[in-house]
Amino acid sequence: MSEVKNEKQHISLSVCDEKLDIYVKSAEEEGYYREAEKLIRSTYGRYAEMFRGRRSEHFIAAAALLDIGVKFQMEHANKETDVYNDFLSRLTSEIDEVLK
Repeated sequence: MSEVKNEKQHISLSVCDEKLDIYVKSAEEEGYYREAEKLIRSTYGRYAEMFRGRRSEHFIAAAALLDIGVKFQMEHANKETDVYNDFLSRLTSEIDEVLK
């Protein structure tokens, strides 16, 4: 029987002043985690600059999470729209060709 490799790589991330030790399956997956870490750190940093000293760290983290969540939802909606727009464009072209 062939052996399945289930080795995972240990990585450390720093998110919202917390060290997170996690295990990833591949270099590709590690890349996603590293990019997410950068996004979270920059978004959190932006909100911390605006609100530190005036609002709680919990508020700052919640605002950063909401910002990232909204951006994710907007991008997801745009991708779905792009699929339909591409399909409609191809369909319109085919109809134009048939009608010529």
